[in-house]
Amino acid sequence: MENDIGVSTKNMKLKRTRSFVCLCISTALCAPSLSYANNIELPDIGTVAGSTLTIDQELIYGDAYMRMLRSSKPIVNDPVINEYIDTLGHKLVANADDVKTPFTFFMIRDRNINAFAFFGGYVALHSGLFLHAQSESELASVIAHEIAHVTQRHLARSMEDQARRSPATMAALAGSLLLAIAAPEAGIAAITATTAGNMQSQINYTRSNEKEADRFGISTLAKAGFDVRAMPRFFGRLADEYRYASTPPPMLLTHPLPEDRITDSRERAQSFPTVNLKPDLDYHLTRARIVARYAGIDGEAALDWFNRTQKKTTVPALDASFEYGKALVYLDTKQHDKAEAILNKLLKADANNRFYLDAMTDLYIATDRLNDAQSLLETALKQTPNNAVLMVNYANVLLKQQKFSESIRVLQRYTHDNPNDTNGWHLLSEANSRNGNQAEDLAAQAEVLALRANWNKAIQLYTQASQLAKLGSLEQARYDARIDQLMIQRERFLSLQ
Repeated sequence: MENDIGVSTKNMKLKRTRSFVCLCISTALCAPSLSYANNIELPDIGTVAGSTLTIDQELIYGDAYMRMLRSSKPIVNDPVINEYIDTLGHKLVANADDVKTPFTFFMIRDRNINAFAFFGGYVALHSGLFLHAQSESELASVIAHEIAHVTQRHLARSMEDQARRSPATMAALAGSLLLAIAAPEAGIAAITATTAGNMQSQINYTRSNEKEADRFGISTLAKAGFDVRAMPRFFGRLADEYRYASTPPPMLLTHPLPEDRITDSRERAQSFPTVNLKPDLDYHLTRARIVARYAGIDGEAALDWFNRTQKKTTVPALDASFEYGKALVYLDTKQHDKAEAILNKLLKADANNRFYLDAMTDLYIATDRLNDAQSLLETALKQTPNNAVLMVNYANVLLKQQKFSESIRVLQRYTHDNPNDTNGWHLLSEANSRNGNQAEDLAAQAEVLALRANWNKAIQLYTQASQLAKLGSLEQARYDARIDQLMIQRERFLSLQ
């Protein structure tokens, strides 16, 4: 499946509309003002003396920060990877305590080992995390830990703790704390500048939060059926690997791993029954996809990694993941015959596997066999109707076949069910443009801009769409209503009192 900027995922451009660090530092150090387009700031909710954050306020902060990240970070809009992360994350959420917000899980293309959570139930995973986690339980232990940070409201509690010692506004505190999570080195400096408090107290408070997140995270892991020993195993290996490193990964800056924390998590894990789990194929397929397309290495290096790792594995069931990774490399380097031979074999063994179906669809498109791609996806959709991976691939195939009206119908449903996925909006924009519907093209473009907090440009495009629509028509009424919604969202984004 092509990504949301119209090129193959392997060639995803890491475009940045503005320096993320500069953006957050300006938020942390400057008073909020009415701003537009590329001057994005967090909402100001007054001074910390007023009151602590409510859940509703956390949701608004989370939504604002997510929009900032979409415009400034290389978020991976890969439908197959997103489905896996979302499924795993919500399996853990279903077994977590004190859940008060919806959760959103996403991946950032970054080889550094890191994961972070922020207001509103958003959990980000760096692609580099998958290269170091050796099992699904190890990955799940990191996600469960981040879920606990959200459910126990550690970010809000950190703000409250700093508020006792600082005259800074809530927006400044939020900006510096959020920056510390996503860009630790710059964030620590911002916190120091923003708060005049005692740093040792802050360090102790952070360590307390980390231990609490470990405790709740291990409980969540156990209830979800994962190996709880994966948490101390992964953290211990990470600490050993970077014990003497001059530049530790971001995860160790925001999640310090002193020996007592590792010991506590190990002792707590030992109080649970031992669980022997088979390796999860979907985890290893996701890992293979990341190595092939998001690890920042060329095809030759990726093939070497797959071959070396496959020779060392003692689990024959994982051979499929290595073969799948090789097929992606062959596909992305236009060695279509080699890719097809592997994918045919994989699909013969597991005809409904969406990793394989997505790759075979890409192969059919690359070799101009669009009817084969359509047939493949229609058969799969009979088994799992409305599946997001299959639907977005199906819409893309219809678009390639120049079946614009059919593609638009699929994409209208897809964007209704998945309004935060920019893939759907980009495809809908292209389909309407090629079908000669300029107003709907503009409306779809506007939705992408709104997801990236470019409110004024989004409103401008919807205004143009309204002007193109027939006077007094339902379409014009719909565009005008959306303009009103966007104006309200913009004001809420800029100023939360």
